[in-house]
Amino acid sequence: MTANTASPHQSTPGAVASLKTALRDTYQGFFDITHNSLALMGTLLAVALITLSARADLRQNAEQQLLGWLLERQEALAEDTVYAAEPTAIDRVTAALPAALPKEQANVAYWLSRKYRVAAEPLGALVAEAYEIGAKANLDPTLILAVMAVESRFNPFAQSPVGAQGLMQVLTRVHTEKYEDFGGHLAAFDPMSNLRVGVRVLQDCIKRAGSVEGGLRLYVGAVSTDGSWYINKVMAEHFRILAVAKGKPMQRYVPQARPIPVVAPATPVVPAPAKPGTELEAEGPVQHPVPTGSLTRS
Repeated sequence: MTANTASPHQSTPGAVASLKTALRDTYQGFFDITHNSLALMGTLLAVALITLSARADLRQNAEQQLLGWLLERQEALAEDTVYAAEPTAIDRVTAALPAALPKEQANVAYWLSRKYRVAAEPLGALVAEAYEIGAKANLDPTLILAVMAVESRFNPFAQSPVGAQGLMQVLTRVHTEKYEDFGGHLAAFDPMSNLRVGVRVLQDCIKRAGSVEGGLRLYVGAVSTDGSWYINKVMAEHFRILAVAKGKPMQRYVPQARPIPVVAPATPVVPAPAKPGTELEAEGPVQHPVPTGSLTRS
């Protein structure tokens, strides 16, 4: 009984010795392999250097390959620095798939895209916005799109010689306060902001004039003329877009705008010289009627 219980204690030193021997052999083997591998690599490197020094063509080829690899790495690092990925850039894009729009809006977007050579996706977003804001402003969306077409041909960065800017060609310096809700006057070059401000101006012009034709005259800033050239152009495009939206044939004849009377400035009346001992009945300066020019072109 005593011998059996003592045997495990007696075998412990032997097991430790065996483990030490195994570890020592493993370490020695690893050292030998590593040493031999380093020696082999050194030998191969020496042979390669001798071969390259003796063969000019091989040396030149190796140099070209090394130089090409370094240039590729440099270009890759430069591209990573300049063209950093920006996954949220899509949030700044004004675009919508026309196929996802209602049929009426999709018809308009595709037709305008072909006519004005503008991508259908940005036009899809503008058409959808025109329909939405038109319903809120009680304006026909095809009229809004017609104004954009005539004013800028759907170029959001257009600018006229007098400073009218963006899709709806709103005179930014006159309507700066209207862009405050969109972050400032530079929002004139944001398609959606310009569209909303332009519709607001057009709505005000129509209310002032009492008719669409009169509102268009005010919008274009016709003071000395009746603005029929502009009104006819916008209304013709309006009827064309409306026909496309409804899927109907386009009208060959578009009714011309009715002449709108233009009030010319009154000629100042020069009072006759007063006779001695009399007084003039007129009091104050002569009042001249002020022509109602457009808010967008004045």
